[in-house]
Amino acid sequence: MNTKYIFVTGGVVSGLGKGITAASLGRLLKNRGYKVTIQKFDPYINIDPGTMNPYEHGEVFVTDDGAETDLDLGHYERFINENLTKNSSVTMGQIYWNVLEKERRGDYLGKTVQVIPHVTNEIKEKIYGFEDTDTEIVITEVGGTVGDIEGLSIIEAIRQVGLEKNPEDVLYIHVTLLPYIFGSNEIKSKPTQHSVKELQSYGITPNILVCRTEQDIPDNIREKLALFCNVRKTSVIQNKTADCLYAVPLMLEKEGLAREVCNHLRLDNYIPDNEKWENMIKKIRNIDKKKEVNIAIVGKYVKLEDSYISVMESIRHAGFENDVNTNIKLIDSETINKETVSQKLDDIDGIIVPGGFGERGIEGMIQTIKYARENKIPFLGICLGMQMSVVEYARDVLGLKDANSSEFSKTTKNPVIHIMEEQKEIRKKGGTMRLGSYPCNIKQDSLAEKMYQTKQIDERHRHRFEYNNDYKEKLEKAGLICSGTSPDGKLVEIVELSQDKHPYFIASQFHPELKSRPNKPAPLFVGLVKKAKELKGM
Repeated sequence: MNTKYIFVTGGVVSGLGKGITAASLGRLLKNRGYKVTIQKFDPYINIDPGTMNPYEHGEVFVTDDGAETDLDLGHYERFINENLTKNSSVTMGQIYWNVLEKERRGDYLGKTVQVIPHVTNEIKEKIYGFEDTDTEIVITEVGGTVGDIEGLSIIEAIRQVGLEKNPEDVLYIHVTLLPYIFGSNEIKSKPTQHSVKELQSYGITPNILVCRTEQDIPDNIREKLALFCNVRKTSVIQNKTADCLYAVPLMLEKEGLAREVCNHLRLDNYIPDNEKWENMIKKIRNIDKKKEVNIAIVGKYVKLEDSYISVMESIRHAGFENDVNTNIKLIDSETINKETVSQKLDDIDGIIVPGGFGERGIEGMIQTIKYARENKIPFLGICLGMQMSVVEYARDVLGLKDANSSEFSKTTKNPVIHIMEEQKEIRKKGGTMRLGSYPCNIKQDSLAEKMYQTKQIDERHRHRFEYNNDYKEKLEKAGLICSGTSPDGKLVEIVELSQDKHPYFIASQFHPELKSRPNKPAPLFVGLVKKAKELKGM
């Protein structure tokens, strides 16, 4: 079978759920037995989201191969249960960078370098990059909305794909908004009509409309959209807000999205096997509403929930596994000090201190960790959260009052977190972070082994600083066990307290949330929610 290409564009406003639509379609096609991958084209000129403000862009999702990517890749992985790569995340910054490098090398043989064909060819190279793999269907989400000046070259490139490939191998889906006007009690189709007209002006006629709406779409509106937007009535797909994010694929299945895709792309595997996904959703919906645990995320980027989207989803996954509802409370670590910590965390059943960069809010994190440790509240530290757990223990148990990370203090006499000598050499050559998947050996009979049920794991990283091994012997003697290390023993990956000291206190240098799935939750989150539930007497 020829590789099939599906392009998902957006119109009217951003934030309509293009990523969830693409991810849901990926799940529905995978349930039909197809090998599916998803990629995201972002129109911004940054090379990647790695240096972008979390308040502006949300979390940075890291793949196994160390690519810093858009958070939509997290949705893709959670829905289709495939580990994606750097090939699934493309920005216009990368495209222009590649084009300019080729120009400097003389690859264009002195020709005038232009958007068409040079930039558009570079974009198509990324789209066609899966052709020599076992991937059968490539779903490409185009970031932003149709008409954005930054994204015009992407729109032009996907138009060209429609010409270069067979008509039955290319499909265009346009996700748009149908606003409901409460004053007149009616759904308005005009914004969608204008958006489709804009897309048509660039040479693309969408085959399917996915319409985000809060109300059921009346039959007359479907007919109007079909007529004015040049699509079949059966290809006007309603996308209402679901009670559970992971129910969206089944909702779109019922609406006929996958049916329309199969018809257009002439896919033979028409009948889906959605049983496992349906059972998962039934299990989620059957959780007793009275069973609830309060889990706090104490971090520095809480003003935008998307900054911790994978952490929040991992908590929910752990709740599904433990048959309990998880009420997630985001707390700004800057608001926590010795005086406020007990009040802020008074009704909390489990605490997570997540990753981050920079000194702001650090002391609040340390106070939070101390409170969780001393009051026996189930605790999970992630990346920076692990580093601050080491700092807190060194200060309050070992008595090293100036213990700190050398990221935050150049003068501390006790840098329990630091840059290793090997890293200093790497940094001189331009590398600054440990990124992507690394193996970790787990100590026998530890809490980590109990959670993972194995002695070796692979987890994803995104950080610069490491545990200082000069303090390892002292910290372990005092009770902070290094239960996970790199295979050569040089890098500490997990620290924990023994269960006779604390019911659940564990922290990882890696980001376990990046590999959590709704039907296969991250073990460290499962353990946290399970212990919170147990201590609450449920």
